[in-house]
Amino acid sequence: MDTKGTVFKYRDNIDTDVIIPARYLNIQDPVELSAHCMEDIDTSFVGKVRPGDIMVAGWNFGCGSSREHAPLVIKTCGVGCVIAKSYARIFYRNAINIGMPILECEQAAEEINSGDVVSVDFGTGVITDETTGKSYQAEPFPEFIQNIIKSGGLMKSLKEGSDE
Repeated sequence: MDTKGTVFKYRDNIDTDVIIPARYLNIQDPVELSAHCMEDIDTSFVGKVRPGDIMVAGWNFGCGSSREHAPLVIKTCGVGCVIAKSYARIFYRNAINIGMPILECEQAAEEINSGDVVSVDFGTGVITDETTGKSYQAEPFPEFIQNIIKSGGLMKSLKEGSDE
């Protein structure tokens, strides 16, 4: 359950309206909705992002409204992980609920650059900037949260648990 990809780097205080502008929230299909991810701040993002790529951001990523669409469009675009200095708590919870891996690591978020190739080991929390060779230690998720992410979200993990 690891990921490796190219970094898209963003500033502090990226709010949910920047991640997915409110004018598109009437779109029901997650794939169609994700075509507008980050468009007000990075018009090239959707055209360049590839499965496994990584977002890196500063403080308070996902602030603003509690819309669940924000982590959903990031995940639907194929982003394998978001690394930030900190997250708005509701974004953090919504990301876990849909199975979107996110890590907090101030030093990694500060030092990793846009365009770097980064790999993440979710089991250990080790983030490696393969471009520079530098590694960073984030706090890995506890096993039960890793299981939620591996299952693809909270509801899927609960369903899997009830099948046992």
